[in-house]
Amino acid sequence: MTTLALATRDSSTMVRRQLKRLIRYPAMTVQLIITPVIILLLFVFVLGGALGAGIGGGRAGYVNYIVPGILLMTAATAATGTAVMVATDMTEGIIARFRTMRISRASVLTGHVAGSVIQQLLSMAALVLIALAIGFRPNANPIEWLAAIGLLTLFALAISWLSVALGLKSPTPEAAGNAPMPLLLLPFLGSGFVPTDSMPTVLRWFAEYQPFTPIMETIRGLLLGTPIGNSAVIAIAWCAGIALVSYLWAKSIFNKA
Repeated sequence: MTTLALATRDSSTMVRRQLKRLIRYPAMTVQLIITPVIILLLFVFVLGGALGAGIGGGRAGYVNYIVPGILLMTAATAATGTAVMVATDMTEGIIARFRTMRISRASVLTGHVAGSVIQQLLSMAALVLIALAIGFRPNANPIEWLAAIGLLTLFALAISWLSVALGLKSPTPEAAGNAPMPLLLLPFLGSGFVPTDSMPTVLRWFAEYQPFTPIMETIRGLLLGTPIGNSAVIAIAWCAGIALVSYLWAKSIFNKA
């Protein structure tokens, strides 16, 4: 077999390993899905009336507005579990065992990333179904849905590589669980829950230029028909940049470990 074929085979084996871990520890998977769902229900049914009146459209309009932000929060929450699993592998000695085996070194990290992307997409699909049940009404056509799914997949890939790097860098699984937590705040500090023009000047400047905002605006535009402008280009650039930098960082840490 060629080197590429061997690497592909080893990577698929590592992906199956990660998916089996998700099945073996369902409590973590359920927790990672439930957290964004609780936030969605809280904002819609407790705060949605007041916030919806502020942006126009009432509670029904507010459901549509916040779903893109909750989708990114769902991906970031799932990425927390990936960081924990990577740190667990690094501290429990399984990585040392893998190094003694004739497998592709890259497949170890690739398995974590691919497993994380799959978990994030499934979590986001579950969130969309719940959002539809409580009033989310996108008007996207099939092409716009495919574009939105493509951008969310690219975002999931970037966040997965970042979470893998954070997991490799963390000394313990407990520390790894806390490392990605700032990612959960970025939808709040962007256009995820309220328009950025309602924020104070300094916070508005941060909200408009941080990476999550153009991604949320693009998803919102694709699914709901709001103006996108240059947000799509900026969103793709942010995702590609985060993925590349995180990949190089993770590879460097793994090779030195």
